[in-house]
Amino acid sequence: MTPKLRTVVAVAGAALLAQRALRRRVRTSPLWPMPALETPISGQPRSRALTLLVTGHEPIAEGVVQLRLEGHDLPRWEPGAHLDLVLPSGLVRQYSLCGDPEDTSSYTVAARLVEDGRGGSREVHEQVREGMELEVRGPRNRFPLVDAPSYVFVAGGIGITPILPMLRALTADGADWRLLYGGRSRASMPFLEEVVKLGDDRVSVVAEDEDGLPDLDAWLGELPGDAAVYCCGPEGLMAAVAERVPRVHMERFTPRAATGGAFEVELRRSGRVVTVSADTTVLEAVRAELPDTAYSCEQGFCGTCQQRVLEGEVDHRDELLTDAERDDSMLICVSRARGERLVLDL
Repeated sequence: MTPKLRTVVAVAGAALLAQRALRRRVRTSPLWPMPALETPISGQPRSRALTLLVTGHEPIAEGVVQLRLEGHDLPRWEPGAHLDLVLPSGLVRQYSLCGDPEDTSSYTVAARLVEDGRGGSREVHEQVREGMELEVRGPRNRFPLVDAPSYVFVAGGIGITPILPMLRALTADGADWRLLYGGRSRASMPFLEEVVKLGDDRVSVVAEDEDGLPDLDAWLGELPGDAAVYCCGPEGLMAAVAERVPRVHMERFTPRAATGGAFEVELRRSGRVVTVSADTTVLEAVRAELPDTAYSCEQGFCGTCQQRVLEGEVDHRDELLTDAERDDSMLICVSRARGERLVLDL
């Protein structure tokens, strides 16, 4: 080999090693796959990450702040969609879009402070400020407004955020709808004034400190057979509605419990097998063997821990993946096996 050829080979080899090292650093970053520039596991395109300017941060109800995020030529969205916000700490949290879908210059979201939460809502309330830039992913929509002759909505507190754009759209179309909106108090219920103006006689407001808990049996007792029922709010409210309405569209802020029966997971590329006990998650078991495995929200919302499934049936418990994505992948922070074994491409 000539000296010139040896130099070329050495340079090429160094570039390849640098590229591999960069790929490893990116893939093990707590924000991976935040840029979302690659084709995801299912083959469906993900939205690119956007860097938006926080131009509004204001309280709109007790314990609730509204954020306005500005950009240029932003992707359009439909009622029910949400954004992934990458917070300054690197935490990824999901918030429903509650502004105007036709506005391509800004997005609006609202966040309630959860005192005993995992820290994301407190960061939004206390650390995010006007003038700050935030990265976002989306919009994505797993809570779309379907075509129906009539609509019945049940919202609890901050659960009004994905429903509000639906009400605006249905009102503009002259559609038949009614809403039960509950909360701890009127002062704690965001967008209450606008909602009442939209619906007037179609909106029932139940403030717990004035009226107690809503009477779901009375509200849902005589539903039109062709009505589409939507519910968003605390888990207890959604469970109660689901008991009374077999087919209900729901938007969850927290995942179903990630625990269940024990099973094994083979990590095919690593040549290892791990046991997932009844009270641990696949993510915890995998990270015990592969500590660089990327994750973020641990609630089945952000998609950071998405992995390809080679064999086995998955009990999907996330609120993110599409049906197509669920054919061959899972979010290992919350989803589990339906049987005794899964094989992952790890």
